[in-house]
Amino acid sequence: MTTDTPQRPAHRLLIVGWDAADWKIIDPLLAQGGMANLRALIDSGLRADLRSLDPKLSPLLWTSIATGKTADKHGVLNFVEPDTASHALRPVCSTTRRTKALWNILTQSGLRTNLVAWYASHPAEPIRGGVVSNLFLEGLPATPNDPWPLPPGSVHPPDLAPRIADLRIHPAEILPDELAALVPDIASIPASDPRPALLSKLLAQAASVHNAATTLLESDPDWHCSMIFHELIDVVGHHFMQYYPPRMPHVSERDFALFQRVIPAVYQLQDAMLGRLLELAGPQTTVIVLSDHGFHSDHLRPHVQAALNDPHAAMDATWHRPHGMLVMAGPAVRPAAQVHGATLLDVAPTALTLLGVPVGADMDGRVLVEALDRPPDAPIDRVFSWDALPGEAGQHPPDLRVDPFEARDALKQLEDLGYTAPAPESAREHLALCDRETRFNLGVVYITTARRREAAEVFGRLHAEHPDEPRFALNHAHCLYALGRHAETLTILDKLAGRFPDQPDTLFLKSAALFVQGRAADAAAALERAAAQAPHRPDLLCALADAYTQLQRWPDAEQILDRAAALDPHDPMVPFRRARLELARNRFEQAAEHALTAVELRHFFPEAHYTLGVALTWMKDYPHAIQSFKVALSMQPGMVDAHRFIASIFRHLNDRASARPHREAAEALLAARASGDAPPAHLAAATEPPLGPQDWARQLGLADSDSDSDND
Repeated sequence: MTTDTPQRPAHRLLIVGWDAADWKIIDPLLAQGGMANLRALIDSGLRADLRSLDPKLSPLLWTSIATGKTADKHGVLNFVEPDTASHALRPVCSTTRRTKALWNILTQSGLRTNLVAWYASHPAEPIRGGVVSNLFLEGLPATPNDPWPLPPGSVHPPDLAPRIADLRIHPAEILPDELAALVPDIASIPASDPRPALLSKLLAQAASVHNAATTLLESDPDWHCSMIFHELIDVVGHHFMQYYPPRMPHVSERDFALFQRVIPAVYQLQDAMLGRLLELAGPQTTVIVLSDHGFHSDHLRPHVQAALNDPHAAMDATWHRPHGMLVMAGPAVRPAAQVHGATLLDVAPTALTLLGVPVGADMDGRVLVEALDRPPDAPIDRVFSWDALPGEAGQHPPDLRVDPFEARDALKQLEDLGYTAPAPESAREHLALCDRETRFNLGVVYITTARRREAAEVFGRLHAEHPDEPRFALNHAHCLYALGRHAETLTILDKLAGRFPDQPDTLFLKSAALFVQGRAADAAAALERAAAQAPHRPDLLCALADAYTQLQRWPDAEQILDRAAALDPHDPMVPFRRARLELARNRFEQAAEHALTAVELRHFFPEAHYTLGVALTWMKDYPHAIQSFKVALSMQPGMVDAHRFIASIFRHLNDRASARPHREAAEALLAARASGDAPPAHLAAATEPPLGPQDWARQLGLADSDSDSDND
């Protein structure tokens, strides 16, 4: 299968991944005149937030970016996986991915791709183009003069390997001036301090990736897509974000003075590397720069010190913010386009459309058509599934592919049959931990993609096998709550609270279960305890304000929301909760203003659009109310009350033909909910929320929109 060049909106496409890059760091640098190359792309193209997925672990996320599919579908579920040959663990491999990635689809379409250091790309696949896998820097020798053989399979085509090997930079080759760009007073740091050596290693890795990328771009003038990945920002962030201003309490004045410039300097370095890539790619290249998630850099940073010798530091997702960054520019991009609600899953479908290649209908993302310089009603070319289409795609043969759960079972079977000796106890522990974490990650994928029954099965088994592990118990309880099994939820949470009486997340979920049972006062008490244990968490404060709103404790709700706003002035949940508070007080104009503020801060916020619609309905601004409800439904189709409101408004306006489809949609959703095939109401409560659609309809003397049997 080949793609006709004239049909491609983008002559060529450059995709640059910066792991954990965040607008909260970038914007101040832009305001100071820094990051000139990224600024030029923004000025000629567009910028947007890019919503991440859960769990926020890099191998899962970057594989989702490359495939347009969630982790349960693409199969990469952990940093490591069992190795059947050694009874040990190995980094997750390209042979684990069980669906075609962008580079496979482009190969099958006759296009050439360069791929550099992408997560889970080892061993390199034999695609059209060049591949330097994410493990090409493994086996670092003690000194630059020692042998440093390339890991087998890390470069494709193989004849490119000697050149790539020579381009690798050893940490000892990083010059003092290069370190001084990050730490100006580097000379004053004693030799016993491990932090300069860590920075040297990370700079050497980034330089090696950059060298490989520029070499592939220079040596292959006929490439169509190049994908380069840098993990520098993320790894440096895990170790040095604690020194970024403002100073955290545990950081000494001396360390703060030494290392506070590391994070901005790393961003500037990545921008300089981007400039060279843009120069090599040429002005006719369409460019996408993105990150898989953000990184906390302010008062929301975890109050823990990152240990330099902690091998799990790079896996600590508590630092990760739910929104990354997206920049698009080039001939195929609409300048200054507004992109809302974009997710990691949208990158692959958008890239395929830019390159004139059909999108797989089985991909979970969408094409960001609003970002593209094309007619808005132009059809998107699609195929049912690229995995079902035969053709050479540059994949490894099937006998090399590994499923982590099948590998686990195969190891056990070989031991049971006596073909292999039992693994050492330490290896067994590592394999068991890997299995638990892989299953846990799968459960998180399920629950965050609304597959509650599958999630409940995964977490239920983990909880049964490890009853003393709080994570498993809490997530099992969360699944049961989402399924409407509130009594069982409280049973688990009460047991968990017996062991961890003041654990904020346990109290948070317990309050939600109590609310649904109509025990608002008990729920508020649980939230008060949670907020006392974690006073710096705006999410807990916003939930407590909502509890006070339901209890009609208006001044307390206002005070708590003021505290939350002081913690994070840009948190859209604060104006959203204010809107709910004003609705409860029948102050509809104020409610509408706060709801508008919430959607300005986060456009993809269906609950805030719904709340805006409620306020506008009670203000009798029916056209704009209907518009707000429809926006909410476009983002979250299962919002029963939005359908109810629209149906009631149209019936009030004597437009029964327009009311009918929304009444029928509400009835269908309610029936699905009654049968357990749908989640509970989006605004969980024991009864209909005040000022809801039925309350409004009754005030106007209309029949209940959900039981109306008129033959429209």
